[in-house]
Order: sequence, then structure tokens, then C-alpha cells
Amino acid sequence: MRLRQFITFLAFSAAGFCLQPVLATAQEPVRVVATFSILGDLVRQIGGDGVDLTVLVGPDQDAHGFDPGAADQRAVAGAELLIANGLGFESWLERLTDAAGFEGRIVTATAGIEPLAWTEAGDVHEHEHEHAHEGEDHDHDHDHDADRAPGAGPDHHDHGESDPHAFQDARLVLGYIDNIAAGLAEARPGLAAGFSARADALKAEFAAIDAELKAAFGELPAERRRVLTSHDAFAYFGRAYGLDFVSVQGASTEAEPSAQDMKKIVEQAKAGRVGAAFLENMTDPRLIETLAADTGIRIGGALYADALSGPDGPAPTLQSLFRYNQATLLEALR
Repeated sequence: MRLRQFITFLAFSAAGFCLQPVLATAQEPVRVVATFSILGDLVRQIGGDGVDLTVLVGPDQDAHGFDPGAADQRAVAGAELLIANGLGFESWLERLTDAAGFEGRIVTATAGIEPLAWTEAGDVHEHEHEHAHEGEDHDHDHDHDADRAPGAGPDHHDHGESDPHAFQDARLVLGYIDNIAAGLAEARPGLAAGFSARADALKAEFAAIDAELKAAFGELPAERRRVLTSHDAFAYFGRAYGLDFVSVQGASTEAEPSAQDMKKIVEQAKAGRVGAAFLENMTDPRLIETLAADTGIRIGGALYADALSGPDGPAPTLQSLFRYNQATLLEALR
């Protein structure tokens, strides 16, 4: 009898021992890799202590020209979730996941977002735009191929047919938050309530930021709404908040503007149809500085485009990025 009880005790003890790792796994942080700093910030704010996060392209770094190394392969190989922007933003991603032998799940943060076609973004027109706002579309009656964005022609554009910079519209960030929260919850159902609560709070913040931006930029006169930037990262921002962004390089920082593009920009600048020029935190400033010197355009400061600042900078979170860009633009354009 005692022998049977002892065997039963051992059996239950072994079962309990086997269950312990399962229970611990259900509560341990999700191993997540985010492709660049803006996504990493959203993952960190939604995931809290429920994520073990690695960010591939860090603050003030250019994701367009990123060249993954061995450490990046190791991080991706060990990840359960890979959070990517999508829409061709990470042109190097498939090569990286193949090299890493990634077997986890990719969460595309822009899933469900209706993207801007790249021909809608940053066009250099000889007239003022009728800017589209939420629920509206651009109404252009002319030929986009004859009037496309500087540097954004077929030979320059490496994002495919869609502009990937949807994170520059605070309203569209709500979709990013939903997609990231859903991916985390699927990976750790036991932590889903916390992910959902933090996501809801974050969505309320970005809805408020969206309203602030629309009110602030709505006060600008029409003739002060055109600005020059390095690359075409701000078409979503322009559509949402009524600004007209003229870019030198097109949608990728690796694109090179043509002589015709440069001529068109210089003509507009000299005619007084560009309110100010802005540098970007993760691009080479020399092209904009040269244009400003040649045309007399005032440089209004640096905007945060595809990357956050470091923790000691002015835009270490996506919320602070929007507020910093708002203040910088308004100071130069008013």
C-alpha cells in the first residue's frame, strides 16, 4: 500500500514538474523584434513588461539604407514575433528572415490601412493643392506621370506602388496600435488584457494628437503651407493636416533627384512658393542646405521623419515626434 502511494506521489510530482515550464512560458515576455525605432516605441508602450524587445534600426538611423548583420540575424532567429511596417518600407526584410531561418510570425503594422499611392505623394505642381483630409481623396485632373514627385519616378522609387510612411498620420497610428496589440495577444493570451488596456490608452493619446494637429495647422494661411524636405516621408502628414510637402529625393533616402526635379524645385523656391525648407534627423543635410543657399529659402529646422531621437533628444517617443514636428513646422511657417 505504501509502495503504491509512493508511486502515485512520484507520478503527481513529475506531472507538476512538467507543467511548471508551460505555466511559466504562458506568462513570460514575448520575444519581439521590431524593424525600426518608431515601431519599437509602439511595441514597448503596448507590451510593457510583457515583451522582450529588440529594435533593429535604432534612433536617428535610416531604415532605408539598413544593412543587417550577424547580430540582427541572431535576434530575428530567436524571435517569436517580428513587427514590420510593411508597404515595402523594409526592402531588406525578406533577405534577413531567409538568412535567419525565421520561423515565428510577422505582424505587419500597416495591415488594413489604405495606403497612398506614391504618385499621390509630394507632387511638384504649379498650382496649390486641394488637400485631402480623412475620408477624402485627392482630385487631380492632370497626368501624374508628367508631374510626379522629385526623385520618385520608376528608376528612383524602391517602395513599389505604395507610400509606406503611414505612421506620419496620427489617426492611422491607431491601426498600427491595433495590429501590434493583436499580434502580442495572440502570442500570449494570458497577457492579452494588459496589452489591450495599454493599447486603448495609447489610442486615446493619438486621437487627441490628431485633433491638436488639425486645429493648429488649420489656422495657417494657404500661401504658407508648402514646405521642402529631404525625402518624401510626409505625404500622409500633409494629407491629414493640410500641408504640401515638396521632396528632393522621393520616398527613399537612397533615391537621387534628377536635374529636372532640381530645376523645378529651384523655380518654385525662387518664385516664393515654398514657405521653408526642413532637414531630417536621419538624412544627409547637404542637399537641402545647398538648395537653401542657392534659392534663399529659410531652413526652418530639422524634422523627425523615419526615426525617433535617442532618449535624451526631443522625440524619443512617437507622441513627442508629432509634437516636436508640429512646433518646428509652425514656428517656421507662421
